Amino acid sequence: MHKYANPTLFLRVSALLVPWLAAATLLLLTAGLYLALLASPPDYQQGESVRIMYVHVPAAWMALFCYTSMATASAIGLIWRHPIAELTAKATAPIGASFTFLALLTGSLWGKPMWGAWWVWDARLTSVLILFFLYLGYMALENAFDDPVRGNRAAAILALVGIVNVPIIKFSVDWWNTLHQPASVVRLDGPAIHPSMLAPLLVMAAAFTCYYLWVVLLRVQSEIIAGKIRGLRLRQAHG
Repeated sequence: MHKYANPTLFLRVSALLVPWLAAATLLLLTAGLYLALLASPPDYQQGESVRIMYVHVPAAWMALFCYTSMATASAIGLIWRHPIAELTAKATAPIGASFTFLALLTGSLWGKPMWGAWWVWDARLTSVLILFFLYLGYMALENAFDDPVRGNRAAAILALVGIVNVPIIKFSVDWWNTLHQPASVVRLDGPAIHPSMLAPLLVMAAAFTCYYLWVVLLRVQSEIIAGKIRGLRLRQAHG
């Protein structure tokens, strides 16, 4: 992967991927919303409220996926000083925070009619809220130092420490008594939900994944270009 530390090569490869990811995002999102809002049936217990789950569940999956990606990129940046990995971690943080906020918001909207409360201090909800604060803490630390190297290092260490929260979120429904149901999609004996409801979930998850890849490439591209502009200005200032 060291060859991709070359910003010029990264820009060339990402320029080829960005339009395809943009098209895939739009197509999958359109198909997913159609399946979620029109084609799928209402749940026999939740009624039409189940449609919130087609956004909530993929957003929660992406919150964990983005944090894992951010922590992995942070580790690569710390160990191998890989500049693109550092930029990827930085670019992932606001996207992951947005997905986490969306998961908390849609979960609250679903919880009011189902549980009778906007918020409860459930193990899953609390650990996801901590995840949201970890994203915010990463972004705050990354910008807290005049020296960007120190900021990147401090934020990367926080990301690696916070990765312990990911398995806690995943297994919280098994370790503690919570209001959340156990896993119903990723199971050893296969999904426990009907295909008519599984399809919108998977399509929306694919749409969110393509969206993440699309936006993170755009953000890394912009960071590389901004770095080149800063370098040119410094050279001009020093003659």
